[in-house]
Amino acid sequence: MYKLGIDVGGTNTDAVLIDEERRVIADIKYPTSADIYDGILGALRRVLEVSGVERTQIRQAMLGTTQCTNAIVERKNLAPIGILRIGAPATTGIRSMVDWEEDIQKIAVGSVIIGGGFEYDGKELASLDTDAARAFFEEMKEKNVKSIAISCVFSTVRNEHELEAARLCREIMGEETHISISSEIGSMGLIERENATILNAALWKVAERFTEGFARSLEDEGITCADVYLSQNDGTLMTMEHARRYPILTVACGPTNSIRGASYLSRLKNAVVIDVGGTTTDLGVIQNGFPRESSVAVTIGGVRTNFRMPDVLSIGLGGGSVVRVMPDGSVTVGPDSVGYEITEKALVFGGDVMTATDVAVRLGMTELGDKTKAEAIPMEVAQKAMEVIRSMVEDSVDAMKVSSADVDLILVGGGSVILPDKINGAASVHKPPHFGCANAIGSAISKVSGAYEGLMNYDELPREESLEKAKQEAIELAVRAGAVRETVEIIEMEDVPLAYYPGNTNRVKVKAAGDLE
Repeated sequence: MYKLGIDVGGTNTDAVLIDEERRVIADIKYPTSADIYDGILGALRRVLEVSGVERTQIRQAMLGTTQCTNAIVERKNLAPIGILRIGAPATTGIRSMVDWEEDIQKIAVGSVIIGGGFEYDGKELASLDTDAARAFFEEMKEKNVKSIAISCVFSTVRNEHELEAARLCREIMGEETHISISSEIGSMGLIERENATILNAALWKVAERFTEGFARSLEDEGITCADVYLSQNDGTLMTMEHARRYPILTVACGPTNSIRGASYLSRLKNAVVIDVGGTTTDLGVIQNGFPRESSVAVTIGGVRTNFRMPDVLSIGLGGGSVVRVMPDGSVTVGPDSVGYEITEKALVFGGDVMTATDVAVRLGMTELGDKTKAEAIPMEVAQKAMEVIRSMVEDSVDAMKVSSADVDLILVGGGSVILPDKINGAASVHKPPHFGCANAIGSAISKVSGAYEGLMNYDELPREESLEKAKQEAIELAVRAGAVRETVEIIEMEDVPLAYYPGNTNRVKVKAAGDLE
């Protein structure tokens, strides 16, 4: 029995096959295509060809992707949306997308704040203004908007108004409308939770492309015996239907997979992982073998969010990053990238765009394509570009450290060839075997999860007993989803008192995860 792990990056699609002992049988890189499908199919065919594994022996197929992260960072393929906030008059002082860059604010076709919402203890601020909600949804329908983001003040405590607004939206705009509800995505903190919901709403087209591409490629290659999963950003797996509904949960799943894959390949339990792709560089931290979870609002492409995810820093630096010489003689690197077109547009591949890869070839750091074509780059320009790259990475490493002490670095990702050997702040630099496909390896060894959420009255059943009951429910759900019982562990737990309910009622959420059978 074999596991297939595929990770779709902005530039390359990586594929690996691992056996029951978690040994890497084959790993390959294949250029990502504009429609996702061709890249996945090409990577799949190549890894099958190299390994010689029979298609019927592949029983599990996992897909991880940075497509959603890249879409936000590069402002590409984001869908037009409508934004409805329920919170007038209390929240009118701060408009939606207040601290967003202008270039990404354009995704909002319309935005409104209507009456409704709750206090921190669940008391109603104002009744839901259904007339205003109807008027907004009718306006969005006329403008042919297909996706709506709905947020409400303190909806994590009480979400009735969000659910009622979603019902009205479906009634007016149709069942096919993509509706993102903030209480299902983020945690406490209206602005950050609303931001995450807006991004989720804008990513539906991206999610549709990569889920359909994966399903079609497996079917076309005759892999019909495999259970199919998508990687999410807590290091566990979800179904394709869940990924289409909550594409924001795939944000940072690429670096999460890379962190897990880097830890597995290097055998290091504590280190900073630098995953360099063709478009972005993602930095994460391994703590005791697991990705460090962010305890603060996470910024994705300049947008502050607060849904739970690993502590990852993404910067616009990759092998395909465009290098420019400015009129004053200074040199810039990125954030834009030629992406999957690097084999056509980079100088060393016969193109006319100077990229970070060309700079690395010019400086003799790697051998790719026709190195003679990189000789057109003046050495001074190449050195300035490398200093910019070095500075970007060193600043990012400093941002991830919790002390001034040097840390171990693990370099993974095909684009890591552009990084210098010496990096200030590093105690040691490791580049393990199969480093180029660490993300696909992390995807292949991901766990499957089960989540329990319900209301529990601690007056009827004491807190400790209630939480234990919820843990057992989550474990059973993980086992039913395919996890081996002996490997299941609790990875997330919270209970929130609900003051508006009678007695000592709490909303309990527990998540468990274990290895796939």
